[in-house]
Amino acid sequence: MTIKLCSALLVLILQTADSFAQERIRIAWAGASPANAAIWVLQEKKLMQKYGVEPEIISISASPIVLQTLLAGEIDVSAISVTTLVSSRLAGADTVMILGMVRTFVDHILAQQSITSVDQLRGKIGGVNRIGSTSDMGLRFALRKLNIDPEKDAKIITAGGNPERFAALTKGVINFTIMPEPFVYQALQLGFRHLFDIGSLKIPFWWNAVLSREAIVKAKRPLLLKFTRAMIEANHFNKTHKEEAKAIWGKYLRITDPTALERAWQTYTAAYPDNLLPTPEGVKTLLDDMAPRDPKAASADPRRYVDASLVQEVEATGFVKQLYKR
Repeated sequence: MTIKLCSALLVLILQTADSFAQERIRIAWAGASPANAAIWVLQEKKLMQKYGVEPEIISISASPIVLQTLLAGEIDVSAISVTTLVSSRLAGADTVMILGMVRTFVDHILAQQSITSVDQLRGKIGGVNRIGSTSDMGLRFALRKLNIDPEKDAKIITAGGNPERFAALTKGVINFTIMPEPFVYQALQLGFRHLFDIGSLKIPFWWNAVLSREAIVKAKRPLLLKFTRAMIEANHFNKTHKEEAKAIWGKYLRITDPTALERAWQTYTAAYPDNLLPTPEGVKTLLDDMAPRDPKAASADPRRYVDASLVQEVEATGFVKQLYKR
């Protein structure tokens, strides 16, 4: 065997050994929303690779499919809302929130141009993505806070995604709806009226979070600690590297309008916790709302739905303070 052939075989053996040694993590996210921007930055800036981990990051069309994939063991973590966490947990799954991404509703109530005040929503039809979704919850919570009973004073129906809701507003099928930025700006461009910023109510609610399973946290804790560290770093990047972050958001949102991206950046970065600490308060809001209709929700302990230990362990090293220079 020649020296050249031996060298080639040695290189191949070393490369193969390195590929087997490389840790891997499977991450899923659903929905083109800046709520998932930390995962986009994680991918674009190769933050997991800094910790010797090769991520497999996939976009899935809908939250129920993400949940099924998580429960089937095909992914390790998923970015999803508290509604999915609560419904799955009440059904007996071991899903658990490990990171809190967006800590309150970032939606706005939009209406036809003829509606000039929130009071005029009485007797009108509101459209949401689907009944039981986060948009449905947000609209109902907001209406109650504004002294409008969503069950008696208005009617809420399923109207589909943002394009479908825009069309329904135009045709008069619905009179008002709920949307986050940057779609609020798009709605204004189309001639619809902005009525109310639901985020101003500061309702504790995990509009977006990262879920895993208790079994995965136990089996892969060192890997998830690296993931937690990388996600906190990605979140910091979004907050502190404004223009580069907006460029990444524009790529994933397929938006180039600078005003739309600026509005989205202002809204979402204000709702990101610096340390991404998951807290039970944002779960309790939903459980309390469900309690009158669901005995399981009434007796559920929101503290069992979150595992803050990964963030707390990373935070104890001084990593977050160092990032934000505090």
